[in-house]
Amino acid sequence: MSKVRGGKAVIELLKAEGVRHIFGIVGSSFLDILDVLYDDTSVTYINVRHEQGAAFMADGLARVTGRPAVCLVTSGPGATNLLTGIAGAYVAHSPVVAIAGGPLSANYQRDAFQELDLVNIFRPVTKHSLLVNRPERIPEILRFAFRTAMSGRKGPVFLDIPRDMVHNQEVEMDPLPPERYRPSHPRPPHPEALRELVRLLREAERPLLLVGGGVTWAGANDLVVQLSEQLALPMITAYGRNDAVPNHHPRYIGPLGRAGSPEAAQACRRADLLLVIGSRLGHFTTFYDDRYIQPGTRIIQIDVESRDIGRLYPVALGIEADARETLQALLPLLAQEAVPPSSIAWQQETEALRRERQARLQAEAQLTATPIKPQRIYAELRRVLPPETKIALDAGAAPAYGYDRLHFSLPRTFFTPLDLGCLGFAFPVALGVKLGAPDSPVIAIHGDGGFLMNAQELETAVRHRINVVTIVMNNNCWGSEKAYQKYFYQARYVGADIGNPRYDRYAELFGAQGYYVEHPDQIGDTVNAALQCDKPAIIEIPIDPEEFPPPATAVRR
Repeated sequence: MSKVRGGKAVIELLKAEGVRHIFGIVGSSFLDILDVLYDDTSVTYINVRHEQGAAFMADGLARVTGRPAVCLVTSGPGATNLLTGIAGAYVAHSPVVAIAGGPLSANYQRDAFQELDLVNIFRPVTKHSLLVNRPERIPEILRFAFRTAMSGRKGPVFLDIPRDMVHNQEVEMDPLPPERYRPSHPRPPHPEALRELVRLLREAERPLLLVGGGVTWAGANDLVVQLSEQLALPMITAYGRNDAVPNHHPRYIGPLGRAGSPEAAQACRRADLLLVIGSRLGHFTTFYDDRYIQPGTRIIQIDVESRDIGRLYPVALGIEADARETLQALLPLLAQEAVPPSSIAWQQETEALRRERQARLQAEAQLTATPIKPQRIYAELRRVLPPETKIALDAGAAPAYGYDRLHFSLPRTFFTPLDLGCLGFAFPVALGVKLGAPDSPVIAIHGDGGFLMNAQELETAVRHRINVVTIVMNNNCWGSEKAYQKYFYQARYVGADIGNPRYDRYAELFGAQGYYVEHPDQIGDTVNAALQCDKPAIIEIPIDPEEFPPPATAVRR
């Protein structure tokens, strides 16, 4: 046991968890922590331009690496500016630890400068939110925070550290590796549950795999593919989880849910048994109704926590266990019990749906209209992007086309706001992704409205040389809302139209590279040039202002 200063203790505890980047804006309330990094260059403080960007960057880093990421900001507005990004990490189950330096502890509950009840403000969007109330408890509470963030269904944790907890304080601390203070082995399935799963699979005539984000968090993507191949099971993916299985696989039909594949929806309606692995069956995957999951469909739901098993749809079998542990135990049992593959008729039916989707997407490569249709942009991206490319997709109408049209070969390559639906998400998330995967091409896809929400982080990207390519599809409107007004309010547009600068020129003002594309046949070459320019880059593409996907409630496919 050795004594170190409070700020040094915080940094050493972060380093023990493998943290090498901390995101935030410098503030006086945590300078005792930040000062440690003047001499210790093994950790980089990514000094951003708005704390929301810091939270999104940490979310992107956590998602791409599977490891914890950290924000460090000042009290009051510095911390409240994190809220939206931390909510995004909560929806995505990202292990982000957000730390705010607070006022002097003696001034709490006195309406001190920048004093807010941050612990309660963050409680609804975190797995845990707590205050460090004694300097000697810094190691205990930080380890608790990382244990909470990384255990079970992962998620963010918030810590409020009053400035006097680290200022001129010495802390006793043992250097411990993470496996000494948090679980290192995930939860296995119950043997009887596996036997029941085998029985249900044996009885099914039209079984279908629905693969969610829990498969990626568990590192079970390869095992899901083995299960599909062993039993000839067709696969679909949950909303925003397209990268959970290789999209070129002959058993993969497409993504389910809002802006997803009609063919995947048709397969889901036809299934008599739905094997759901690592998905909550959340709102934009299912809409909580029978448009995709028919009444009477038997559901096997495997999730790492019990909270959402059978919550929205009654299950024939619920298994609270880690996806990888479950599949590792299930695959040999299926072979031992000689469970037969799905019927030839069902294989042929789902293969026809897969071919139907591929033909539909290929036809969009022939769209030649100008302004460019967003569907053609995605066709060109499928043609030119390397399989290791990581894509962050923003909320909004133009990005929404990407859910059904982007192609993924590897896990941890698709990053979306999921059911938070947050505009401005993709660019800062892509910066975090690039820091976590510096050797991979990283692209953010935005509409014009969403991009400008966090466009100031272009300066962060240039200063830290985080070379992300951003595609801005510009239709000079809030497209999702304008689509609702078009379909449901007789095109009575109020508040939907906006104006923009030329984003290629905006990029150049910051020292980034800018491109402007007006014809479909320029897209591929421009994307390749941007990926190779060795700078952050923005590609602006004016798109058809009348092209909108149908609103979520407009159709029940």
